[in-house]
Amino acid sequence: MPETTLEARLLSHTPNALALAYAAFRQCYHAGFVADMWPKLVSGELPREKQAEFVEGVLASGHDSPIEHISFTFAVQGVSRALSHQLVRHRIASYSQQSQRYVDGSRFSYIMPPAVARNEIARASFERCMKQIDDAYRELKETLEAGGRGGTAKEDARFVLPQAVETRLVVTMNCRSLHHFFALRCCGRAQWEIRALATAMLALCRKAVPELFATGGAACERLGWCPEGERFTCGRYPLQS
Repeated sequence: MPETTLEARLLSHTPNALALAYAAFRQCYHAGFVADMWPKLVSGELPREKQAEFVEGVLASGHDSPIEHISFTFAVQGVSRALSHQLVRHRIASYSQQSQRYVDGSRFSYIMPPAVARNEIARASFERCMKQIDDAYRELKETLEAGGRGGTAKEDARFVLPQAVETRLVVTMNCRSLHHFFALRCCGRAQWEIRALATAMLALCRKAVPELFATGGAACERLGWCPEGERFTCGRYPLQS
């Protein structure tokens, strides 16, 4: 029953992402057919710097729907079921999650909140609880198997598993949805675990296609002011005047 930590990897993203963004944006303002300019974009005849300058300028104006044509796919592990319940609330996305119905949860890994880890008494209580749940899961599964449930016993035994239990996912979002995700979940008000995931995913996106994520991150970083209001602001940025 080991404690585990977050890991996110970028599996794939749309090829020629910057060129595709340029073409999609350009078609909105161009009288011709952008397919005719596509060879210039992917060959570098129109330099990447020029493509980036145009794309970043249009994005800065607030016109961002064309970047929906670009998608990124991540593999994520070392996150809790509590996190996954928050993640799937971002509905313009695709998710494939490890099944507790088919995957044996015996000796499950878990995520421990930092505040719990720093408190010796809380940590001991948390670890004791995880051990008790693991014992209960295995006892319940074995009892159901002995009673004739066989391989399907896991689907009922899983009901005792905690929100802290580790889950693994494959997540795909388009570029526009990612910007929305980062704006909300990189914010200091976001819950610590999903903020860590969003920060890791943003770093991967910036490494893959930096031009499309120059303004990615918490909304305040793009706006220059805090949109959370007086009640919730962390004070890092001023409120809107």
